Amino acid sequence: MHAWLCENPVGVDALTWKELPTPVPQATEVLVEIKAASLNFPDLLIVQNKYQMKPALPFVPGSEFAGVVQAVGEKVTQLRPGQRIACLSGTGGFGTHVVVPAQACVPLPDDFSMVDAAAFIMTYATSHHALIDRAALRQGETVLVLGAAGGVGTAALQIAKGVGAKVIAAASTDDKCATCKALGADETINYSTQNLRETLKSLTGGKGPDVVYDPVGGDLAEPAFRSIAWRGRYLVVGFAAGPIPALPLNLALLKGASIVGVFWGDYARREPASNARMMAELAGWYAQGKIKPVIDSTLPMADLKAAYAHMGSRGVKGKVVMVN
Repeated sequence: MHAWLCENPVGVDALTWKELPTPVPQATEVLVEIKAASLNFPDLLIVQNKYQMKPALPFVPGSEFAGVVQAVGEKVTQLRPGQRIACLSGTGGFGTHVVVPAQACVPLPDDFSMVDAAAFIMTYATSHHALIDRAALRQGETVLVLGAAGGVGTAALQIAKGVGAKVIAAASTDDKCATCKALGADETINYSTQNLRETLKSLTGGKGPDVVYDPVGGDLAEPAFRSIAWRGRYLVVGFAAGPIPALPLNLALLKGASIVGVFWGDYARREPASNARMMAELAGWYAQGKIKPVIDSTLPMADLKAAYAHMGSRGVKGKVVMVN
């Protein structure tokens, strides 16, 4: 097998494409032949030693992938060789094969695209957990999605529209705004050229959005929170812009607003039954055509460094997927 190995987490340039022994699954593990793996923001942080999870060195990055089970451990009963699966394992995805715990694998129907499956779990689970579980989004409410053309942003847009909310999609270019409009956004804001607060006030008749979905952080956080409606819910999803903002808490008091943390990974670990029901619902929505991952591009696995560079350019719309 071959894989991208991180032996020193100082950045993407230190990754090396190496031939490694094909691992053998232990009792509760499966060996997977990887067909597609998506690039997520944590995949950048983890090779820079900036992510909250710090795997032992050396490791293979790549948190999310889809493939075919090649072999199973002696205690694995829920999966079999030849079965198509998707997996969110945290590491191991950027290679040709990987051994992962069987419980981290989700069986796929035959008509579920491998490329879509590799770009599905993290973004849709995060967005569903955020909007439906944490924000209790209701039909007719207004949602502001920041970074709306990215992976989690496009997922949030689709899920919010699916429950009957009005979506204001905010992105950094006119081209990205056009992508969001094509996905069903009711309104768009180019926050590189438009004043976020003033435009939100105009689009909502002065009321503001009921829910703010923020995977960006940085300088956008405070103006977005200042714009929130009475009893609004501000979803803290991530910090793709880099800096972690400090919000004045008096704003929460004045608006009767909630600042709501979103950590889907720990939710899945702590509340597995609820997470399983959520994933089943999302799979059903995909089968019905209600949601579908937005794929920016697919690249050969050997071109991973070019994919990282593309993600770093902030030009990605949806997800970049590596294929074997």
